Amino acid sequence: MRDLLVTLIVIASLPLIVRNPVNGVLMWVWISVMNPHTQGWGFATTFPFALVIAVATLFSVAIARVPKSLPASGVTWALIAFIVWMNVTTVFAIFPAPTLVQWNKVMKIMLMSLVTMMVIRSRADIQRLVWVLTLSLGFYGVKGGVFTVRSGGEDRVWGPEGTFIGDNNALALALIMTIPLMRYLQQSSTRRWVWHALTAMMLLSALAALGSYSRGGLLAIAAMILFMWRQSRHKLATGLLIAVLAPLALLFMPDRWSERMDSIGNYQSDDSALGRINAWHMAYNLACDRFFGGGYEVAEASTFLMYAPNPTAIHAAHSIYFQALGEHGFVGLLLYLLLGGLTWRSASWIVRHSRGIADLAWAGNLAMMIQASLVGFGVGGAFLSLLYYDVPYYLMAVVVATRVHVAQHHAAAASAMIQPASAPLLEVQR
Repeated sequence: MRDLLVTLIVIASLPLIVRNPVNGVLMWVWISVMNPHTQGWGFATTFPFALVIAVATLFSVAIARVPKSLPASGVTWALIAFIVWMNVTTVFAIFPAPTLVQWNKVMKIMLMSLVTMMVIRSRADIQRLVWVLTLSLGFYGVKGGVFTVRSGGEDRVWGPEGTFIGDNNALALALIMTIPLMRYLQQSSTRRWVWHALTAMMLLSALAALGSYSRGGLLAIAAMILFMWRQSRHKLATGLLIAVLAPLALLFMPDRWSERMDSIGNYQSDDSALGRINAWHMAYNLACDRFFGGGYEVAEASTFLMYAPNPTAIHAAHSIYFQALGEHGFVGLLLYLLLGGLTWRSASWIVRHSRGIADLAWAGNLAMMIQASLVGFGVGGAFLSLLYYDVPYYLMAVVVATRVHVAQHHAAAASAMIQPASAPLLEVQR
């Protein structure tokens, strides 16, 4: 039944996608972020829905009578530079066969990220994209939160198998990134039932993140909450709410959860932590030796034998930063950091230029909440191999589109102020 439902939704969406490429982007995000087909048990689990939607979307972009240029933004150019560099490092990859497989996956994500930047233009499009992202991940937040409550926190929460968020740590980070988006949608809604539904979704998503037993997730949610508190206009009320809810959530979790979280400060005796540090050393030594890095999929025995302090402890990078360093060298890492920095700077620009303007209040709130999401990703991503996770790239596209909207609003306002002053001159000339 689930397989048939997903199939019918995708088939029904195709005419809408051809009519408007924005619908294609929204369907792509839904399929690639939520992966609803993984919730079935039959043919839909392996059917290439994403490919069908991508082809239909690209066809729609080609025939649509809309601008087909990318927004002139530092974020856009940094992303393009990063994509170009990843293609260059692929040529010099240590392991060509697995590299080509991963390159194919990554380039699909990057292509659709650029398409998203190209077609998402209006406030309505931005709002719909944020809703799709939020509900796609909020589904697992509600599901995981209910599971955590029912099990008393004894059983670990996992994401859908075979996806970016299948791992418990990745799911926790994805949910943490989504909570600020839920808060933004809550602030922008005037409907009472939506407000209460999003409150429940935020609480259950936080419980699901804790129920994942992810230590990196705990650090990420702490950093995100601290940022949101600092940016809040009502610091006292927000601080009191955090002071009440946080201890209740932590006390709800069982002793074995507390023991795992306590191991954060005792990493020297933790094999998992030591394995990650060994992988970080390997990535650094590899990048020092090879200007182009090792290409995709470098976590192999031969690279650890050559570059790791402990050649027998073979682990994935478990860090977006060391993953970029090991696979794409120092240039790749710098481009990735530049991309993140420019996205943050653009979000800050939106906040500054929206302050005090009623029509742009939504843009300032959205930019601030995306910054909170990026804080969570930046902290939690330091311990996970999620360099190519698509959600941060879609958030970058949202920031780019929102900045363009704010700039257009200011340009229109400036033009309206100049217009009355020039009118008398035109009358004299007549």
